[in-house]
Amino acid sequence: MKNKIILVSSNQLGRGDQQLGENILETYFTIMKQREELPSAVFCMNSGVLTMTEDSFVSVHLKEMEDKGVEILACKTCVDHYKVEEKLTVGKISGMADFIELSAKYEVITIS
Repeated sequence: MKNKIILVSSNQLGRGDQQLGENILETYFTIMKQREELPSAVFCMNSGVLTMTEDSFVSVHLKEMEDKGVEILACKTCVDHYKVEEKLTVGKISGMADFIELSAKYEVITIS
């Protein structure tokens, strides 16, 4: 996983019931953070930036991954769109140029 980045493009995993999708995404990161080999970065865009806020249980898991050296990044345009800059509890605000640079360097796994 260290040669990969995770692109989180939604605050839920899969389509259908919102609550179910949020629970599945939380389970994904609960299991991911326990792996010995973690991804190099997690880049959140669109409603995926909501997972980095105090309103999402996923943020707790992202914080633990960040503490282990995983770079957690939020798309600035998306943060501004959802007006959540003050609610972010993990990671840092970044731009599309950073994502393009990361995706040129690492394999991208998309969560949507």
